[in-house]
Amino acid sequence: MTTASAPGRPADPVVVGLVANRLQSLLDEQQAALVNTAFSPVVRESLDLACAVFDSRGEMIGQSSGGTPGHINAMATGMRHIVEKYPPESLADGDVLITNDPWMTAGQINDITVATPVFRDGAVIAWFASCCHSPDIGGRILSAAATEVFEEGLRLPILKLRTAAGPNEPLEELVRANVRTPDETMGDIYAQVAANQVGARSLARMMDEFGLDSIDAVAAEIMLRSENALRTALRELRDGRYESRLTSDGFNGEPIDLVVAVTIDGDHVHVDYAGSSPQSPHGVNVVLNYTRAYTSFAIKAALAPEVPHNAGSFRPVHVSAPRGSVLNCVDPAPVASRHLVGHFLASLLFEALRPAVPHGLPATSSDALWMTVWRGGDLAEPHPFTLTVFGAGGTGGRPSKDGLNTTGFPTGVRAAPTEVLETLTPLVQRQRELRPDSGGPGEHRGGLGQVVRVGRRGDHGWSVNANIDRVDHPAPGTLGGLPGARGTFTDAATGEQLPRKQLVRLAPDAVVQLRFPGGGGHGDPKARPVERVLDDVVNGYVSREAAREHYGVDIEYTGDPDALVRLPSSYRVVRPRG
Repeated sequence: MTTASAPGRPADPVVVGLVANRLQSLLDEQQAALVNTAFSPVVRESLDLACAVFDSRGEMIGQSSGGTPGHINAMATGMRHIVEKYPPESLADGDVLITNDPWMTAGQINDITVATPVFRDGAVIAWFASCCHSPDIGGRILSAAATEVFEEGLRLPILKLRTAAGPNEPLEELVRANVRTPDETMGDIYAQVAANQVGARSLARMMDEFGLDSIDAVAAEIMLRSENALRTALRELRDGRYESRLTSDGFNGEPIDLVVAVTIDGDHVHVDYAGSSPQSPHGVNVVLNYTRAYTSFAIKAALAPEVPHNAGSFRPVHVSAPRGSVLNCVDPAPVASRHLVGHFLASLLFEALRPAVPHGLPATSSDALWMTVWRGGDLAEPHPFTLTVFGAGGTGGRPSKDGLNTTGFPTGVRAAPTEVLETLTPLVQRQRELRPDSGGPGEHRGGLGQVVRVGRRGDHGWSVNANIDRVDHPAPGTLGGLPGARGTFTDAATGEQLPRKQLVRLAPDAVVQLRFPGGGGHGDPKARPVERVLDDVVNGYVSREAAREHYGVDIEYTGDPDALVRLPSSYRVVRPRG
């Protein structure tokens, strides 16, 4: 046994550094195996997933480079439930566990966690796990329309998916019988199992190379380093209580207020969400696991983004939310669209921490990822389909840069290419382009949203659930910046507003238009350099009318008004501000 794993002795710091780097490499290998073997575009193209490795007690040592905070951080907490339900003496080599219980892991039943204990010499020495958004889990098509979690689909407690003897066939049959996409859903689960095995094999090779019988001592040092780094960042801030509030659209015109008080006390921080709205009768509620996930992510992103993410970086952050509130809902509350509230927490916390963080923080983003679920499945449909599509608005302007266009924040989920969507289904994306004037005006402009129009081929009815936000409440600006544009969800032919967060049935020739919101502006728009305003107009980000109204800059186009391509040389500043 090496000194790196000897009980009661500190881990060799050189070995710790080497192992930390190797763990990161094998976690990326685990994720690559998952993505390359997954069946659904949700995982394969959009990367709505997370992969992680844990020590023998279920403490998270590290995560793959991709993934989303709502999956990885919630899974880190959820592993404690899994280890409690199945302690080492109840497991055998070859066991694989599964659950999608919202209160145990990632907050909605569409997110399935698969965890594999790793054995060495007959003992559990680590865990590999992944959490993926399932293409379907039965019940209602994913929306906020349910009034109980029971309506939202098949809920799996922590169960053994496989043993050394083989798969749990009755469980697999149960899953297949309750979902609209049985091959894709089970195919993704198989991919999760395979990816965990890839991680376990690579871990065994690494331990052989370093002569380790256990990784717990090395893992403890890796986690301690992250913990100490975050505590150091906290000590550099002024102690105090910092507050903020935001409003999300909620459901059917019933907005949701999010309130936070952040108390910094030396090297730890307490985040309290007292005063936030009570839990909703509809599926926008957030379990405490998910609240903790995005809270810990936001604190680390604001103070120490370079610190490796693991259980140690969670320890200085204490989170509370009143039981029965929208951020700590009680079973069996509906939770399917919990991201439409949970994704607001990063902006909420950034706004609270702004007076305490000397290097500055971005303005409010469009926040909630836009998730549309498209369905074609009437009796005459030759190839029924259920497809989840993601898209993002703009992020908030930054202290020294503009916000990012059409970029998911705080989630890391990405949009699938148009070619993939049109190959897999009869859907046709008739338009997909940046939305001018959607970024909030500021010295540093908010990021732009996008405009997407979707129709379909064929003569069959279809439907969509648009799980979206910031239609009623745009992203506010900060420090004199102006709000980003509101989003819209309409019938492209008539301009009629369509219902959000619930099923909308569509005629065969219908075309749906989604106009994504923009991020808030950062700083006074009149402080934006004139040449940058001109660049925005030339690039089509800002209209000449908006340049005049918000930035005080009059820009003239002198080229051919019918030209298909407008040359930059054909624009000139007629009247700079002042």
